[in-house]
Amino acid sequence: MKRLSLLLLTFVMLFSLCACAAPNSAETTPSTTDATEATLPPRAELQPMLDKRKVPELKSREEMLDILQKEVYGYMPPEPTELTFETEYDVVSTYAAGKARIREVTVNCKVNGNPFSFKFRGVVPNGTEKVPFIIHIGMAIGEHRYQPNEEIVDNGFAVFNFNYTAVASDDKDFTKGLAACLYPDGERGDTDAGKIAMWAWAASRVMDYCQQEMGHKLDLNRGGVAGHSRCGKAALLAGATDTRFQYVYSNDSGSTGAALARLKMGEDVKRITSLFPYWFCKNYKQYALKETEMPFDQHYLLACIAPRHVLVGSAYLDENADPISEQLACLAASPAFENGFVCDGAARVGDEFLEGDIGYHMRAGKHYFSREDWQKLMKFINLHSTPAK
Repeated sequence: MKRLSLLLLTFVMLFSLCACAAPNSAETTPSTTDATEATLPPRAELQPMLDKRKVPELKSREEMLDILQKEVYGYMPPEPTELTFETEYDVVSTYAAGKARIREVTVNCKVNGNPFSFKFRGVVPNGTEKVPFIIHIGMAIGEHRYQPNEEIVDNGFAVFNFNYTAVASDDKDFTKGLAACLYPDGERGDTDAGKIAMWAWAASRVMDYCQQEMGHKLDLNRGGVAGHSRCGKAALLAGATDTRFQYVYSNDSGSTGAALARLKMGEDVKRITSLFPYWFCKNYKQYALKETEMPFDQHYLLACIAPRHVLVGSAYLDENADPISEQLACLAASPAFENGFVCDGAARVGDEFLEGDIGYHMRAGKHYFSREDWQKLMKFINLHSTPAK
């Protein structure tokens, strides 16, 4: 009997607790408006944060490009003296259920009198209208985890991409690939091009093909270049040095990409030049632990893209890249653009600031070139362009 009474008492107590913990759902479930901007704390102001960084004032595009090449990336490799293309069509039959054709192109050229070649792939939607296009400095050739081809085609875009290591190996060896054409003995001077400059150079050769061979299919006024991480740094340099790229996208490029170096969290100049000295010219390592003494910062790279368009994408959990330093670089570069950075404060997850000629967005998650990032890039291009007639 005592045991039964104890069980009944326990049941009553549990029922009471549940009733207290979960009253009428209509009273406790927040409405849609409860989760809107009105309930969130005010955005942190960006200008005071930027003021603390004390970045150098912007200069002319020519001056900034010269500084960046001399001190960071090395001077760009020369344009080829000879350039031809070999195209193989329909390398994947019935690709994308017949919505697009996929081609593989071999670039053959001479650099410093030396022969050099590399391959890239292009996916172009079927149809008669000219389409916008993106040249992706990729980590593989063709479709891969960082490039959702069919989704890009469904949005009305063509995409071309090459494997960055097919141009120049991602290591300290300067005796292979394009590096061998530039430095026959494998040795560089202090301001000679590092690997990032070589990958950027290759993106311009793909643009050569688009201009010379694809003008009837592509809208050359809506062509862009994009890259993720180290390839995002290369995409920014390609866009800064080659004005044919009307749109430039950096995804999670971080240190020596889209992020300011001064007071940056995560990867700094010392770490990146210790791990990857071959990405840059030899001069750059002198600024290790001396970021505040640099006569430049990464807003120069973004500003060199003006008056065209640049979009910077960040991931909230990408602490190495430091999203706030990427957003501050957009603000610092803003005066170079006719319609500068339009933003009302520090970004939250899911925010997109796409109205200005220089834009920014931040998504949830980690270091990755996601479908969401591609969607933001295509939206940005469509927002700032008019289709060819």
